Amino acid sequence: MNILKKENSSTLEKIILRRQQKAALKYGYLSLTARIVLIALAFWLILTQVFLITQAKGNSMFPSVKDGDLLICFRLEQGYVKDDIVIYELDGEQRTGRVVAVGSDVITFTESGAMMVNGTVQTQDVVYATYPKEGIEYPFTVPDGCVFIMGDFRTQSVDSRDFGAVPTDSIEGKVITVLRRRML
Repeated sequence: MNILKKENSSTLEKIILRRQQKAALKYGYLSLTARIVLIALAFWLILTQVFLITQAKGNSMFPSVKDGDLLICFRLEQGYVKDDIVIYELDGEQRTGRVVAVGSDVITFTESGAMMVNGTVQTQDVVYATYPKEGIEYPFTVPDGCVFIMGDFRTQSVDSRDFGAVPTDSIEGKVITVLRRRML
């Protein structure tokens, strides 16, 4: 009878050990799945709420940004300054442009194609002359809470010269990296 008890207790211990191992394995799988879900959620939140990844459309920012370039933008930027390249939305269309003036700046254009902000001629790396377009009277004062955005390819871009200052609420993000499509 002692041998039978030992055999039964040995079998019971094996069964208990197997069940504990199964429970530990199940807990390990659940823990791993929960971690993967949390990492995926954090990654998704970062990519959709903190950063914006988009493709440049058109040549309005040529030569700085070319058609098809991949743009990585920071969405949480609050203060925009001159020369920031930004992604903004206007009439349901996503556009790319350079901030050339901020709230309370006064913009005028000379007859030779130079842009003046607050009476100072802007010397940028833009190789195209800048002329005013119909629709806005100059000198133009940028309202507070808005920015004046222009494309670098001044003769071909549709920008603030056409539709006026852009509210900062319409800006989706500040470009922090440009990945050339030919380098991918």
